[in-house]
Amino acid sequence: MKKSVTIIILLVIVLAFGGSMYYLYQKNAENPVVYETDVPSKQTIIKKTMATGSILPLEEVLIKPNISGVIEEIYVEGGDFVKSGDLLCKIKVVPNLNALNDARNTIDGAKIGVDDQVRNLKRQKVLFEKGVISQVDLERAQVSHDQAKQSYTAARKRYDIVKTGTTAGFGKEANTLIRATVSGMVLDVPVEVGNQVIEANNFNEGTTIAAIADVERMIFEGKIDESEVGKIKEDLPLQITVGALENIIFNAVLDYIAPKGKEENGAIQFEIKGTLQKQDSIFIRAGLSANASIILAKADSVLAVKEALVQFDVKTKKPFVEIETGEQEFERRDIEIGISDGIHVEIKSGIVEGDKIKVWNEVKPDEFAQN
Repeated sequence: MKKSVTIIILLVIVLAFGGSMYYLYQKNAENPVVYETDVPSKQTIIKKTMATGSILPLEEVLIKPNISGVIEEIYVEGGDFVKSGDLLCKIKVVPNLNALNDARNTIDGAKIGVDDQVRNLKRQKVLFEKGVISQVDLERAQVSHDQAKQSYTAARKRYDIVKTGTTAGFGKEANTLIRATVSGMVLDVPVEVGNQVIEANNFNEGTTIAAIADVERMIFEGKIDESEVGKIKEDLPLQITVGALENIIFNAVLDYIAPKGKEENGAIQFEIKGTLQKQDSIFIRAGLSANASIILAKADSVLAVKEALVQFDVKTKKPFVEIETGEQEFERRDIEIGISDGIHVEIKSGIVEGDKIKVWNEVKPDEFAQN
């Protein structure tokens, strides 16, 4: 019995030893870990953030009528260039019956006043000739007569204005003739002949007859997320790309950052504006969608490496890389880094051109040989 137990124990020991030796053999037979290397290079690194928006005129003027009526004629269309004072359209007045009746009653009242003053003036002249009244009394009667005639004339003009929108002697100042108040391009004419329009007053902004803007002065107007707004400031350079104009970049300057954000789709967005440095040979249409790259920092022709090669010490959080010193032999090298664009990072000190930096992707010897 004891002999059988001894034999079993010996067999277990032999098998365990044999298994250990086989494992070590297999381990030593495995191919060694091979690491690729990369070298630093000269790069121009631009750190930027993005904003989406559109291209709009710096100033857009909406032309509105100062009298209600119906569009009778239109003299311009979108794309036309106009000067201040140019005729845009003509309005046919549809008189308000109450206003027309009041104006008519005013005329009748003024006519009665004129007739009364004519009779009074005649009496005063007769009395003056008889020496009953003085020269002053006669002159007062003449003044009252003239004032009554003036009131009658004003009442007739008021009636004409209510009925037709103009009156004799007004010429270009007629309310029915709508003219441009600024020079520029007509961007839009949202009315047609026959449309009714409402005058602009204290209670109504009125109907827009035309939109006019100086297309030589355009701006980018967009929105940026609250996570990025703290990184930007006014006077930063912008690079504007317009979807409809391929391979063209417009330079701009950030002029405005909204002090208050607005919630859109669950996120807080801040409005920004930037003035474009327009290229004379390119026409930019108002309303085109665009993207703005806001340049936060820029480093020209600096030594840089791929950001994936940089490691950070667990304790000190300082950056370092591993430099090849021999065949698949590496040593740690502390570095000082600058700005990053998400792909490359600027190297201020620690390595030089030609250093081979360890890439953290191990490969098999046969793959390494093929590369």
